[in-house]
Amino acid sequence: MTAVQRRAAVLGSPIGHSKSPALHRAAYAAAGLDWRYDAIDVGSGAALEAFLAALGPRWVGLSLTMPLKEPALALVDVLDPVARATGAVNTIVLPGAPTHPPGSAGHNTDVVGIVDALAEAGVTAAGTVAVLGAGGTARSAVAAAAQLGAQVVQVYARRPAAAAEVAAIADVLGSAGHPRAWAQVGDCVGADLVISTVPAGVADAVAGAVAGPPAGTLLDVVYHPWPTPLAAAWGAAVVPGIAMLLWQAVAQVRLMAGIEPDVAAMKAAVGL
Repeated sequence: MTAVQRRAAVLGSPIGHSKSPALHRAAYAAAGLDWRYDAIDVGSGAALEAFLAALGPRWVGLSLTMPLKEPALALVDVLDPVARATGAVNTIVLPGAPTHPPGSAGHNTDVVGIVDALAEAGVTAAGTVAVLGAGGTARSAVAAAAQLGAQVVQVYARRPAAAAEVAAIADVLGSAGHPRAWAQVGDCVGADLVISTVPAGVADAVAGAVAGPPAGTLLDVVYHPWPTPLAAAWGAAVVPGIAMLLWQAVAQVRLMAGIEPDVAAMKAAVGL
């Protein structure tokens, strides 16, 4: 099998705004790999299952975004420990990969993406972390908070049951998880670190609660459009979502291609 035959893609819905193709293509080009990486709209777990069933041997891996990170758990042959602990898969490595997994392997690179993006910005620890949202990325944000040594992780979500479920991940990982009502989300500005994982527009109301520069740091995973109203109101201590996307993609390239990617080339591809 020649390198030109290899394929990968990012799946989710909506997907047209994704910068994952630019990141992966830059990494492949810098490594001399003539591989193909596409963005494909797949909007449900059932559609993902059908997509996986139709893949041929040229496929090396898939990047997953919403709403596929949680449905993917039941659709892979093996799970890495981080994916299992968080209950979220954002990467599937397929048997066609040079790393040759025996079947489809589900990984979570969002956690390392968050941790590395924050570390690059000088944030290596946080005592109190507020997570906005309760989806697959929020699960990863809670795990990242635990890695940063968070003593308290507050999870703000519109669905109380979902907030409680995600907050429970913090308890398992050694932090104290506290589900919070979305009506109280303005309180998040008092945390050492805020990680907003909600879609574009959902956290706009929080921007009105920011009166003066907050003491903590904000990481907003939304990168299109940028800056978000929350990021603009927050001020200087902001880590952009594109930085998280970069570092989780660096880990994905390692898993899918078995190479150490050229991070500088990947940054240049997305203007970092």
